[in-house]
Amino acid sequence: MKIEIQLSPDAAVPIYATPGAAGADLTCAESITLQPGERRLVPTGLRMAIPAGYEVQIRPRSGLALRHGISMVNTPGTIDSDYRGEIGVLLINLGSETVVLEKGERVAQMVLAPVVQAEFELVDELQPSDRGEGGFGSTGTTRLT
Repeated sequence: MKIEIQLSPDAAVPIYATPGAAGADLTCAESITLQPGERRLVPTGLRMAIPAGYEVQIRPRSGLALRHGISMVNTPGTIDSDYRGEIGVLLINLGSETVVLEKGERVAQMVLAPVVQAEFELVDELQPSDRGEGGFGSTGTTRLT
């Protein structure tokens, strides 16, 4: 599927690192420094026209998380098909050291996904299920075999 994009002078075209990659890598359009505990909206210099019926999910990169404790505050981030502004990545430094990300460094990945919009219907009672109202931890901690 083709997606139209525009790039600022300091931006890079998203690329898939391997033929089997689900996510295309996004790079930062400027060098940034993240102090421990600091969060920042990192510009990518990328704008795109996502086709109707799709979204782009922005996800953290596992290597940055493992090596430096860098993650995203809102993961996954959702880019709607009608948004035409610059894609920003909301990074946070969960590590104990200051991290410098150089311009052009891969900072996140984006995954194109289909979207289905629901039609919401107000009812007096919901259909029962085996789980019922069981929430956090209600299915236990025993290993599944």
